[in-house]
Amino acid sequence: MEFSYCHKLRQTHPAWRLMRADNAPLIVSFLHQVFIAPNRRSIRQSELVLMLDDYLYQLRLSEGEDAFPKNPHQYLEDWAHNDKAWLRKFYPTHADEAVFDLTPGTEKAIGWLSSLDQATFVGTESRLLMLFDLLKQMVTGSDTNAERRLATLQQRKARIEAEIRALENGEVPVMDDTALKDRFLQFSQVSRELLSDFRQVEQNFRQLDQSVRDEIARWDGSKGQLLDKVFGEQDAIADSDQGRSFRAFWDFLMSSQSQNELTDGLEQVFQLDAIQSLAPDTSLKKIHYDWLEAGDQTQQVVSRLSQQLRRFLDNQAYLENKRLMHKIDDLFRQALEIKPLLPTNAQLRGPFSDFMTLDLPKLNIDVPMERPLFKVPLVQNFSGQIETDTGEAVDIDALFDQVFVDELALKDTIERSLQTQSQINLPDLLHEQPLTLGVAELIGYLSLASQDDADALFAGVLDDSQQDLIQWQDLQGQNRQAWLPRVIYTRR
Repeated sequence: MEFSYCHKLRQTHPAWRLMRADNAPLIVSFLHQVFIAPNRRSIRQSELVLMLDDYLYQLRLSEGEDAFPKNPHQYLEDWAHNDKAWLRKFYPTHADEAVFDLTPGTEKAIGWLSSLDQATFVGTESRLLMLFDLLKQMVTGSDTNAERRLATLQQRKARIEAEIRALENGEVPVMDDTALKDRFLQFSQVSRELLSDFRQVEQNFRQLDQSVRDEIARWDGSKGQLLDKVFGEQDAIADSDQGRSFRAFWDFLMSSQSQNELTDGLEQVFQLDAIQSLAPDTSLKKIHYDWLEAGDQTQQVVSRLSQQLRRFLDNQAYLENKRLMHKIDDLFRQALEIKPLLPTNAQLRGPFSDFMTLDLPKLNIDVPMERPLFKVPLVQNFSGQIETDTGEAVDIDALFDQVFVDELALKDTIERSLQTQSQINLPDLLHEQPLTLGVAELIGYLSLASQDDADALFAGVLDDSQQDLIQWQDLQGQNRQAWLPRVIYTRR
């Protein structure tokens, strides 16, 4: 932490600028109330303006009418400006209204201010046990000696067998209230920190995209070298420690078994008297669904950045081709301008009778394999006889048979399945309610999973990294199957 680094950080970092702002209490309290406390990722502009308007009205009742002279829209635009960077304003895909989200710097500043509050209970046992557990994982996981690792597993096995014998003898050790509170507070803190990590991961991807765009704009080499560098940068962040850790976390979270364990465990913990005495935030019961939503948004950001980068490269290629066409047109124009000035053969004598003639090389290339194969000519048999119609009726209903998939019925099927469970994947759903309309109905389920309907009672998540086998019978009774990305429907 040198002086020059701290001085630069004071001038450029959004968190430090937030601490120096004149309206810092207003900004921190409002953003904590609407983003941090309810674990919200993004809020539509119209909704956030109404929230800020109500908040300013309450403050002006106690601080005076002249306390905050700007209107809510001006405050939000000012906080999202590049010189502040406390909010990020962007337009989601297929949306015509802007949304706002916190930046990582703002979240760090609010988190640090929250830590200044003197806690009534500070747990240390759970942190110490977590440190010891992490240390054991590192030591055991990096040990290449099979005998030592086997001995460690034998010791763990002996402890588990001792616990089993104690339970069989009626000895049931129960964790006291202090230990329960300690571990619950630790769980609450770490679970909320995970949500802030997603914002930082998104910010890192955006910084990578910006650096690649700057590199393309200044690139003077070949396109092949440019593409190697661009895709190398994308692979670098995916193969980095952060990228691999995020991928492992996402794979674990996408497991149905892991989500069911989290749901059941949270329900049991919140029923404990020691935990209820802490008056815990009930939103923690669905914290893993917030992780799913944040992780899915991060995946969508990476996909959108890749598409934008491809369009950016296409635009660069178009500009290069356009410059080349301008040069070719300029050469044609110059040739037409000097064409009347060229001397004819009648005006020349001596060795200059033939003006600027070149014998171009010409090669006779014969490629046998490009010759078409022999085809029997089609002989048309024209007959002047016309057969009379027998008058038999022809069934043409098959020409007008159309398969209609009712999405409302599919929604009702998903909602009924989610009444008894918090989530369900597509194979389990189709096991309970088999397909009756074939591929069209299957596409309807995929469409519902990809839609962002705020009024729906469920949300869908698509994981392209994992696939499930779907089997059904078509309308003719034939067995069909298809491999699809993993689809999970979760209850809101």
